[in-house]
Amino acid sequence: MSRILDQRSLLFLISFLTNLQSTKVLSEWKRCGDQECETAMSRVQATADYLGPDCRYLNFKEGEEIIVYSKLSRKSENLWTGSKGKDFGYFPKDAVKVEEVFIVEEVEVPTKETDFLCLDGDEYIFE
Repeated sequence: MSRILDQRSLLFLISFLTNLQSTKVLSEWKRCGDQECETAMSRVQATADYLGPDCRYLNFKEGEEIIVYSKLSRKSENLWTGSKGKDFGYFPKDAVKVEEVFIVEEVEVPTKETDFLCLDGDEYIFE
């Protein structure tokens, strides 16, 4: 009986840590093309395949085009946010090359907790 409890406790701890990681704030600030981060900033092309660590990240293959909407700043400047078709998420800026710039003057705005929730299909997953 004690062994079963130990296994359940371990599974609970792993589940808790996984959920905590997927809701972790990646940065307190981001740069956008407007205050609402609704304007496309640039069009980039993937220079490598990328598979993100969780559902907050955008997965893509080399050669695919991505529209960039924001760039994390200060704490995590290496992550950008963009979309590819109906998929949306974070990706490393080093995995893409800029093809076309739409917005030259960027504004820095604070991130929101909802910026770091998983988007699965058409609904957010609250963990």
